[in-house]
Amino acid sequence: MENILITGGAGYIGSHTAVALLEAGYQPIIIDDFSNSEKSALEGLKKITGQDIACYEGDCNDAALMERIFTENKLSGVIHFAAFKAVGESSMLPLKYYHNNISSLVVLLETMNKHNVENLVFSSSCTVYGQPDKLPVKESTPRKKAESPYGNTKKICEDILVDQVNSKVALSAIALRYFNPIGAHTSSEIGELPLGVPSNLVPFVTQTGVGIREELTVFGDDYDTPDGTCVRDYIHVMDLAEAHVKAISHLKEKKAPFYDIFNVGTGNGNTVMDVIKAFEKVSGKPLNYKIGPRRPGDVVKVWADTAKINDELNWKARFNLEEALRDSWNWQLALSKKQ
Repeated sequence: MENILITGGAGYIGSHTAVALLEAGYQPIIIDDFSNSEKSALEGLKKITGQDIACYEGDCNDAALMERIFTENKLSGVIHFAAFKAVGESSMLPLKYYHNNISSLVVLLETMNKHNVENLVFSSSCTVYGQPDKLPVKESTPRKKAESPYGNTKKICEDILVDQVNSKVALSAIALRYFNPIGAHTSSEIGELPLGVPSNLVPFVTQTGVGIREELTVFGDDYDTPDGTCVRDYIHVMDLAEAHVKAISHLKEKKAPFYDIFNVGTGNGNTVMDVIKAFEKVSGKPLNYKIGPRRPGDVVKVWADTAKINDELNWKARFNLEEALRDSWNWQLALSKKQ
């Protein structure tokens, strides 16, 4: 089995990708500093896969630790998730985000180059598009000025990858621009586990549904959308995980240096009210919510054109909104039973 290093592999998307890699015949190896994840994810992974997945505890900015990981393991590729991702916090603590998100990529690329590991899948984001002029968003859509330091780190990291590939070093990289990951593994053993107050919509919905939060605030209902609430492209996390497996396999067929970008979404836009109604349907519970003022910096509507990833990686989202919310709700219920 080929070893794939997953940075941030105990996190939400990383843990689901570990499952998808194993199912595809790869052996994941995790590094995580657990600053935004829980060690219980490793227990969940063992229950799903029946094996202990090797995990190094530490920071990807730690060059000595990265050197040790690459020395102790013969790696055929890396999937780089490890990054801070709270948009609001990034505006208050920009240097924290620039140091962690950018420096960790530089250390990783230096270590990969030293150990002749060529294949890298980078966790990027649709935030690089800002509020696009045309929808749906294509990979060729111009990137706009970032709305937050977090979004800017993703743009800068993409630029670093382009520059490194253009320098003719042996690097084959794919940047996956995620839209809005939701859902959980169908076993309910792993899922999204936000520390503190959730910054994403669906965990806030499920926590309100189960009674952890008193009510959900919908930020604005007067936008130019079908029902006045913001539109996003919500993708099931297992669909997203499988896109990483397709990307790793695609890189193995390419000769370095190589770089490409793919949107990862469903190709459909859903409003916040669509999410609330779908949640009420799958949970059988009315959701306590109120309409609040618009939130500064919110993109009004964005969803993906997925033709490129459909065609070139032979990948297509399998789960719809209701199925993703069903899995999110079952995960929330499973968490509540454990607490």
